[in-house]
Amino acid sequence: MTINEIAENDCRMILGRGSLGRLGCALNDQPYIVPIYFAYEPDFFYVLSTVGQKIHWMRENPKVCIQVDEIEDQSRWASVIANGTYEELPEPADSPERTHARKLLEKQHHWWLNAIAERRAKVDDLLIDPIFFRIHIDSMTGLRASGATAES
Repeated sequence: MTINEIAENDCRMILGRGSLGRLGCALNDQPYIVPIYFAYEPDFFYVLSTVGQKIHWMRENPKVCIQVDEIEDQSRWASVIANGTYEELPEPADSPERTHARKLLEKQHHWWLNAIAERRAKVDDLLIDPIFFRIHIDSMTGLRASGATAES
């Protein structure tokens, strides 16, 4: 198996095909990683969430990363890590930024499900305020593995 760096244009193509990734944030020298659904467009990830640990932490430390993978098997995969900055998209609900985020996210299957279902499992209140945010991408790197599998 060979592992090589991926050019930025190829990283962007992988991000464009993705909709599920892992968000990494940190506070007080403690990392926290959670799966997220996202919509991507050049320079930004758009995400829907509800208030919880990741939102509290990102409000305190907006420096984050998102990892997106494409995995064929153990020896054929690609992984992109985008480093960026958390930006909450504030009310009103019909602001241009939130409307844009919602339109992008609505193209993804069950884009709202994780955030709302997770919060409803923890609280009795069915009126849960959604939080739209975006990650402005500052840099990205990627690796791709190719080669024979162990069975070959």
